[in-house]
Amino acid sequence: MVRELVVLGSASQVPTRTRNHNGYFLRWDDEGVLFDPGEGTQRQMLLAGVPASAVTRICITHFHGDHCLGLPGVLQRMSLDGVTRPVAVTFPVSGEKYVDRMRHASEFDDRLEVRLQPVEAVAPDGRLVTVEETQSWTLRAAALRHPVDAIGWRVEERPGRAMLPERLAAAGISGPDVGRLQREGAVTAGGRRVTLDEMSVERPGQVVAFVMDTAWCDGALTLADGADLLVCEATFASTEAGLAAARGHLTASDAGRLAAESGARRLLLAHFSQRYRDVLPLVEEAAAEFAGDVIAAADLLRVAVPPRRESRDGTGQRAGPNGGRPRLGGREM
Repeated sequence: MVRELVVLGSASQVPTRTRNHNGYFLRWDDEGVLFDPGEGTQRQMLLAGVPASAVTRICITHFHGDHCLGLPGVLQRMSLDGVTRPVAVTFPVSGEKYVDRMRHASEFDDRLEVRLQPVEAVAPDGRLVTVEETQSWTLRAAALRHPVDAIGWRVEERPGRAMLPERLAAAGISGPDVGRLQREGAVTAGGRRVTLDEMSVERPGQVVAFVMDTAWCDGALTLADGADLLVCEATFASTEAGLAAARGHLTASDAGRLAAESGARRLLLAHFSQRYRDVLPLVEEAAAEFAGDVIAAADLLRVAVPPRRESRDGTGQRAGPNGGRPRLGGREM
């Protein structure tokens, strides 16, 4: 199974010669989550080798055009390609009128089953709201701080169990009995009942957080908490901190601080203002705040979700952030 983020576009407000409007595709095993499809997303998917049939869900943070104007083309392409499974479209409830307009923006043979999933009022205090749960992962949302209603997204894998070989050996459990213990939760060994909890520790599931277009807020911190991969806007350099705050955005330095304070492991900077032809200074700003892995988004870049965190000393506690060198478009600086 593959878990990676494909950057389809990384510009804010307007595209540039080298950066398309926003668009981020999260490949998560058999699921494909398309975040914020800006204008041109359909073509970027073609260039990135992401077929329309791979999209199972579309998540929109807010309804500024650079985050949603690609929606009509993507839905029409899915209908044209004969996608038979339903696709969920999740968005702030206040933008329902925009979704309706974009779904019917032009004449086409609409054969796609679209399942609209507006997210009702999200608590402004940063609390997470569960949007959907499956057997393997949970989608959560939290309110962000922007001039229009905006929410961020968090994909969480359900926690698993990591078996402890030394405890299994001491209890005399081996071979098929290990699998039976995992399936049934308990087995009899050496004349006593042995439980799965005794022979294992909780293994945290992987987490991807998506934080776009926001000023600093509790919601951003909650979404990013312990994320293995944090996709975060870095619209401005810290020299434009006043402008960033006035327009409801984060600087690259803010993004680095957010990753550091939330205990994230890998930080992908995106949503760059057109004023920055060279985003290296933004990467350096973020890296000055965050000792983990910092990557600058580039169109068509693929970024792997880091492997699951290992339990430490049998306690089930999460390991700290991985150390790493800043990377520009996936290349080490």
